[in-house]
Amino acid sequence: MNTRIHQRKSVQTGVIHLILILGAVIMVTPFIWMFLTSVKTLGESTAIPPVLLPKTFQWSNYTKVFVNLPFFTFYWNTFITTVIKVIGQLIICSLAAYAFARINFPGRHFFFILMLSVLMVPGQVFLIPQYMIMKDLGWLNSLTALIVPGLFSAFGTFLLRQFFMTLPHELEEAAKLDGCNQFRIYWQIMFPLAKSGMVALAIFTMLWSWNDLMWPLIVNSSPDKMVLSAGIAFLQGEHKTNYTIIMAGSMMAILPMIIIFFIFQRSFIQGIAFTGSKS
Repeated sequence: MNTRIHQRKSVQTGVIHLILILGAVIMVTPFIWMFLTSVKTLGESTAIPPVLLPKTFQWSNYTKVFVNLPFFTFYWNTFITTVIKVIGQLIICSLAAYAFARINFPGRHFFFILMLSVLMVPGQVFLIPQYMIMKDLGWLNSLTALIVPGLFSAFGTFLLRQFFMTLPHELEEAAKLDGCNQFRIYWQIMFPLAKSGMVALAIFTMLWSWNDLMWPLIVNSSPDKMVLSAGIAFLQGEHKTNYTIIMAGSMMAILPMIIIFFIFQRSFIQGIAFTGSKS
């Protein structure tokens, strides 16, 4: 009987691993194909049937990206906007999340549900009102127009609120006995303990900001204010497109996000797991 149970568990484990391996292959294949395309010639990238491996690796495609675009400027703009958005969301969303999770005030649940209702509305609905606000403030064609709308998110508040609710109330009670006010409890006790949730929100915000395409194209038309996602789109020609250069630019654009995820993946997964442990 024990042997049968052991064999059954081994088969189940093997099936699960096989499914995970197939899923990993499916997820990784587009990145491998993008890299291989980035080192092909234009003829090889458009050949039918498709050419899997190039005869000679065309590393010069990566240098051509810098010739065709002010790529360093795009990188710098993307880096600045992403860093400020991440810092803004960590501070503003954590303050709101702490208030919703740990402070009793009139209408707390009503305002929390009202905030969550924003998640039910497609983001495209807000594009025109946000554009009009940016226009009235004179912020078009500036990095400010890219940064300010991304300093807060309902999702980030919900994520951190769920995390704050998992922390024991005894910490607050002990801090209050020591004479701490609400802000000091938040800043010196709760904020450091929410490290995993903060890392998860930071990675989500970085990915969203780094990959955002529609909003930068709407508010900015000046090349020196473009970010990577919008700038790479200019490599697509009206009559002819060099896919090898586009793939080379895309590879350089996604590389920082891949490195950051691998460095913080444990904290990211832990933060996501903790946010759903208590409602």
